[in-house]
Amino acid sequence: MEFFANIVEILSKYWKVFLITGVSKTLILSIITVTCGAILGLLICLGRISKIKPLKWVLTALVAVIRGTPMLLQLYVFYFLVPKVLPFKVSEFFSIVVGLSINSACYVSEVFRSGIESVDHGQMEAGRCLGLSKRQTMQKIIIPQAIKTILPALGNEFIMIVNDTSLASTFFVGEVMTSYLIVKGITYLTFECLTIVAAIYFVLTLILTKLLGILEKRLKEND
Repeated sequence: MEFFANIVEILSKYWKVFLITGVSKTLILSIITVTCGAILGLLICLGRISKIKPLKWVLTALVAVIRGTPMLLQLYVFYFLVPKVLPFKVSEFFSIVVGLSINSACYVSEVFRSGIESVDHGQMEAGRCLGLSKRQTMQKIIIPQAIKTILPALGNEFIMIVNDTSLASTFFVGEVMTSYLIVKGITYLTFECLTIVAAIYFVLTLILTKLLGILEKRLKEND
């Protein structure tokens, strides 16, 4: 009973830290990461399937490095590297967004590649027969069909990013796990604070999973 009483007391005093600051920062971080990751992922995918061999080699190597190293290690690299590379001052939040976005982009690029490859090759030939260039065919015919195919996978990536933002707490950027560290440091109630954080992540992912299910159902109905 004391355990649950502690949770109620923590929420009554620090609910703004968890639910307003933490959740809002987590969602903002996730939305920016997924948006930037999707755009960069598409560009990486197009670069890897292009005929420019040096570009293909560089992007293939980038994807291999990102997929072959831990995300936390990558966040450390970008946390220290980005402020040194850019000529203007940036926040820790920006550096973490860059790291998460590039990580997401490399995984999303593989999703885009599988989506593009799933489109019938005859679509490209049909577009060329209609007088469209290869670029126009890719832009107006292939990519729209691929995006419709991979939307559920992009939704899953968003859910994964929501959970992966917990790694950003290492740099105290204000998301849910940072809220946990702050409140735990004040109350010294570790397990109670962890329980609250676990419940928040569970509810967020549950809501997003339900929304993703609705999206998939509507896509099937439109087919």
